Amino acid sequence: MSIPRNPLRPALLAAARSARLENAVTRMPVTRGLVDRFVAGDTTDAVLAVVRELRRRHRSVTVDYLGEDITRPEQAEQVVWQYLTLLRALAESEDAHDDRPQPLEVSVKLSALGRSLPGTGHDTALAHARTIVEAAAARGIWVTFDAEDHTTTDATLAIVRELRRDHPDTVGTVLQAYLRRTEADCEEFADSGARIRLCKGAYDEPATVAHRGRRAVDAAYLRCLRILMAGKGYPMVATHDPVLIGSAALLATGARRGTDDFEYQMLYGVREDEQARLTGLGQRLRVYLPFGDQWYAYFVRRLAERPANLMFFLRATAPRR
Repeated sequence: MSIPRNPLRPALLAAARSARLENAVTRMPVTRGLVDRFVAGDTTDAVLAVVRELRRRHRSVTVDYLGEDITRPEQAEQVVWQYLTLLRALAESEDAHDDRPQPLEVSVKLSALGRSLPGTGHDTALAHARTIVEAAAARGIWVTFDAEDHTTTDATLAIVRELRRDHPDTVGTVLQAYLRRTEADCEEFADSGARIRLCKGAYDEPATVAHRGRRAVDAAYLRCLRILMAGKGYPMVATHDPVLIGSAALLATGARRGTDDFEYQMLYGVREDEQARLTGLGQRLRVYLPFGDQWYAYFVRRLAERPANLMFFLRATAPRR
């Protein structure tokens, strides 16, 4: 069984970067109800309510404050403030030290911390990331740095390596299996004992740097996952694909990993039945939980990933007869 690739994916990924379409979509009255399927509200209080419910259902969480493509230093400072507020609230909501693997995590995009600012972007993003990591480490909460398009991979991994020197147990990162370089990156980070979230990839990348076909991407994912399972780190299997989920279980067994030695990750609002099945089997399952009012790009990428998501949106926005 496989989930069909959305033939409109390239167009939707381009739409995710369109300010004109963002203005149109965010003004549609029906959109907010659909967004709530994938986004846990606009505020810290809203996302904490969802965190409590997911934890009640024995699911770990990774919370992402939505926002990217920062163009002014004060915007990046606002993102840092939001994360520090979130970390305090998460630590107060639950004993973050109560078990391992860590049930509480935040996900961060370096573009939201000012990486693209002219001249000072790298140093600004590193300083802001360090502030967040130190606050998280003091509370026993994990931080994972999200992957973005391929042009940012070297910069992202350079910052991750720097932060892991002082906080190897706190800092993890995302690797995208469809990039041709990722097997080598998996070898490096698995050997260093890093925590790695492996996903297929969410951007429309050229064939020169990425596998494009469904079968090629799936095969690359399995090669990368085999490396991570055999390594010293903690693999985080980020997929909704039932074939890859089953393959991950077999690879974990072959590598003699128990349920505390790796985890599955899924998006909030996607495949709730499978999330319940995995937790019912005693597997570690972490839900990627975005919040904030800058939801447009994230929402459109979710539509691009699966035809079912897009059809759900189109049916809801179609005029009634």
